[in-house]
Amino acid sequence: MDDPPGSDMCSVCHGNFDTPCQANCSHWFCGNCIMLVWHHGSALQPCKCPLCRRYITLLVPSEASLRQADRPEVAEILRKVERYNRYFGDHPRSLIQRGQDLPFFLRRLLRELIDPNRSLPARRMAQICFAMILLAIYLVSPVDLIPEAMFGLLGYVDDFIVALVILFNLAAISRSILYHRHGGS
Repeated sequence: MDDPPGSDMCSVCHGNFDTPCQANCSHWFCGNCIMLVWHHGSALQPCKCPLCRRYITLLVPSEASLRQADRPEVAEILRKVERYNRYFGDHPRSLIQRGQDLPFFLRRLLRELIDPNRSLPARRMAQICFAMILLAIYLVSPVDLIPEAMFGLLGYVDDFIVALVILFNLAAISRSILYHRHGGS
């Protein structure tokens, strides 16, 4: 579930994954390979994904990588990934990048919610439940900023905007959870 596809290979070394990490663009890399890509460029800014050229602002190690953290070479790579996340995981991002990251963070949040082996802090769970309830109430209530009855299809614009704002909020919660788990303080 939190591991790269079995038939996939690292796009940097073209080999099987060693300490796989998933970037916020949803691509998988060996932890050491993506750290080499970062060190090859400027250490003062996040590296770009070798596949899609988007800035990588968060790296999430796979569950298998985290289970092997007692091995010294894996522990060293995980420390580098945590340091990378501390440097770039909390930087401001453009609205376009937030929109591009939306599917990744919503998928990760869904995994967090349905995985019985994980438990979210009560505060985060309350935020998620509140946002989902708020969205459901707004979408089913007859009260609208732009009523559909008067404006037809144009009346659905406010529903779309409210849903998008709440989805961005849920993605920000997911980013925060992952940031604090994999590098944030």
